[in-house]
Amino acid sequence: MRPILLQGHERALTQVKFNKDGDLLFSVSKDHVICVWYSQNGERLGTYNGHLGAVWTVDSNPSSTILASGAADNTIRLWEIKTGKLLKTWELPTAIKRVEFSEDGLYLVATTEQRMGHLGTILVYPINPDVGGEQADEPSLKITLERSKATVVAWSYLNKYIIAGHEDGTISQYDSKTGDQLENIQLHERGPLIMDIQMAPDRTYFITASKDKTAKIVDVNSLNVIKTFTTDTPLNSAALTAKKDFVILGGGQEARDVTTTAARQGKFEARFYHKIFEDEIGRVRGHFGPLNTIAVHPAGVSYASGGEDGYVRLHHFDKSYFDFMYEVERTRAQH
Repeated sequence: MRPILLQGHERALTQVKFNKDGDLLFSVSKDHVICVWYSQNGERLGTYNGHLGAVWTVDSNPSSTILASGAADNTIRLWEIKTGKLLKTWELPTAIKRVEFSEDGLYLVATTEQRMGHLGTILVYPINPDVGGEQADEPSLKITLERSKATVVAWSYLNKYIIAGHEDGTISQYDSKTGDQLENIQLHERGPLIMDIQMAPDRTYFITASKDKTAKIVDVNSLNVIKTFTTDTPLNSAALTAKKDFVILGGGQEARDVTTTAARQGKFEARFYHKIFEDEIGRVRGHFGPLNTIAVHPAGVSYASGGEDGYVRLHHFDKSYFDFMYEVERTRAQH
C-alpha cells in the first residue's frame, strides 16, 4: 500500500476523522488549523480558521453539512462544511478534548478538561440540522465529573448511552437522557489514561486504546470485555475496520521517552490485529514519531493515520488486503 502523504499541518496531529460517506477526511492538530481533504486522492479542499489554541477534536454530522471542533482555546465551534463559515461558538471554562455527533445528528456530546479549579464535564448540545438556523446557547445535559476527568466520549446505538473513557483507566456508561451514571468499571490499568474510543458501525460495541499498551473491544450494554489486544508500546488510537475482521492500533513512546532505536524497533508503526483471534497480522511503517490518531473509511477501503511528526498518511487497501484469508491460514498452521 503506497500511502498518500497529506502535508497541511505544522505541528502534531490530534485527530483524523472521515465523514459518514467517506469522501471527506478531516484533520486537526496543535497548530490551530482544521483541514479537509478528498479521501480518494488526498487533495486539500480547504481549511477552517478561527481557533486560538491547539485543536483537539473534530467530527462531521451524518449529512456532512456541519462540522464540530473542540480546542484548547476553551471553545466548541460549529462550521458549515461547504463554505467554511463559522455557525456557532460555545465558550467554556476549560479545554475541550472530544466532540462527537449522535447517530441522527441531532445532538453533540463534548468533554471538557478538569483544570484551574473547574471539574471536568460531559456536555450534550441539541443541534439544529438547518445550517442557517439558530443553535441553542446552553447544553441540554451537563454531567459534572467529581472523581476522574473524561478524556474521550462516544454515543451508543440510538443515542441510548454516552460512553466515557477516563484518565484513571475506567469506562463509564451514562443515561443520555438523565445523565445518570449506570455503570463504571476499571477497564485498563490504573494510571494510564484511555486515549481513544471508537464505536463499531452499529454502535453496539466499541474499541479503546490505552497507555497501558492494550486495546479492548467492549460491549456497549454490559461493558463486558469481548477481546483484548496486547502490544509492546503505549497506544494512542484504535480503530475497527469494515468488511474485514481487523483492528488497527497506533501509538508509540512519548518523545521524551524515545531512545534512538525506538523508530528502528517499530514503535511508530500502525499495527493490524485480527479482531476474532487477537493475533497481530501485520504492520505498516511510515511515521517518524508516535501515531496519535487513526481513522478507517466507513466502507473499509482505506485508513488514515496522523502522527506526532505533523503528517497525515492516507492508505488505500490493495487487492491482497481484501483477498487475505487469515482464518484459512491459521487453520492450516494448526494442522
